[in-house]
Amino acid sequence: MVSGSNRREGYERGYSSSFREGRLQELELRELRREIAGLARIMNAHDIAEIEITADGMSLKLRKADGMVTVKRAPEVVGLVEALPEEEPPRAKAAPEPKGEVTARENRITITAPMVGTFYRAPAPDADPYVEIGDTVSPGQVVCIIEAMKIMNEIQAEVRGRVLEILVENAEPVEYGQPLFVLETL
Repeated sequence: MVSGSNRREGYERGYSSSFREGRLQELELRELRREIAGLARIMNAHDIAEIEITADGMSLKLRKADGMVTVKRAPEVVGLVEALPEEEPPRAKAAPEPKGEVTARENRITITAPMVGTFYRAPAPDADPYVEIGDTVSPGQVVCIIEAMKIMNEIQAEVRGRVLEILVENAEPVEYGQPLFVLETL
């Protein structure tokens, strides 16, 4: 025979177990919402148009629309993906177009960083740089990579030109709007 106190203990244990699970999920959702809101604030503060993050089998894509950040959940990855070594984080789609500024001479343009991150001249540590001083680049040609949050963002030339200066050392941190290259337009 089960006494009243034993029944009550069993009931409370069963109830609090499922209650704790539900409460844990609620807390996880709240934390996820806070993280997404934080990413949205960063995107607005640094004029980032789109960001995609994949972790633990989930993918999240944030994209600005009409000056506001919207959240779109990307489809989940079907298979398991093996983690890449630290030197080669996964690549993202091309970053937002860098803003070029025409200098005092009308035939020169400066390619600036469209985001905060780490500047890389080559696609991998042992690969040749995308461009060297004196190289001719075409519109849409990748000139460097900026890594932000373990995502590699390809930075492309907007105009046809010759590389006159490379203003940042490889693997150096860069700020939003920081000049990266000076091109002579052709």
